[in-house]
Amino acid sequence: MLKIFVGTMYGGALDVAEQVKPLFEEAGYEVAIFDQPTLDDLIGTPTDLALFCVSTTGSGDLPGNIMPLASDLESKSPGLGGLRYGLIALGDSSYGDTFCGAGRQLDELLEGQGAQRLGERLEVDAMETFMADDEALPWVEQWIDAQQLKVA
Repeated sequence: MLKIFVGTMYGGALDVAEQVKPLFEEAGYEVAIFDQPTLDDLIGTPTDLALFCVSTTGSGDLPGNIMPLASDLESKSPGLGGLRYGLIALGDSSYGDTFCGAGRQLDELLEGQGAQRLGERLEVDAMETFMADDEALPWVEQWIDAQQLKVA
């Protein structure tokens, strides 16, 4: 089972999640997308592999729909030693220092809980890429390959 956790304001990150889902299904996974993710979604049933698709709002802030998960990670410190994850951060480089701030913040939170990020974080710049899935799809294909995640 692969869980995709989405942090989105206007649906862009959810669109990316829905676009990459079939790639994981082809690799042999059952895939669940959480667009109102909670800590229980992450640890209620053990999650060993997850993908986070997060857009950045305001000045590098997490979107409201993923805030409950992020604040529970901080306040409850569940410890995520068994979790391996990938992260796709959506941002806009015209915001300077806060570019992909939400993705970077979530990445730090997860690592702080002992989770292991597989490979590099993908940062998609809205200034360069109109459709985020144009960058996300090849990245996910390469990620599945490079991390030898095929189960089929």
